Amino acid sequence: MPGISDLPTLLKSMRPKLVKGELVFCSVPQKQFAIISKIHTELNPLLVFREDEGITLIIEKKIADKNNLKYSGTWAFITLTVNSDLSAVGFLATITTRLAKSGIPVNAVSAYHHDHIFVPHDRADNALRILRV
Repeated sequence: MPGISDLPTLLKSMRPKLVKGELVFCSVPQKQFAIISKIHTELNPLLVFREDEGITLIIEKKIADKNNLKYSGTWAFITLTVNSDLSAVGFLATITTRLAKSGIPVNAVSAYHHDHIFVPHDRADNALRILRV
């Protein structure tokens, strides 16, 4: 099924879904091969992204704690369940603007089928209320 690119249709069809868990963003220097080799076998990351400064991981808080990985804050994971086209214009801008008006920071990830957002864990219920309007 092709993704939707029409902004009004995306916004009307969006059904934000809170994914259970408490997640964190960590950064691991690329030269720390011992940790990198554990990424897929032990850390079970939701996301791995390579940057010049290091490898960003989005993982469960309990796994980060168990592996002594540093992070700042905990995040809730919300999937915007509408099948969005990768070329859709304005969808995340509209979503993040809604949340920004309530002072809720957002980290967004676009995947092939859906867009996903991460909001502070303690603000998840508020974010869902705003998005479901």
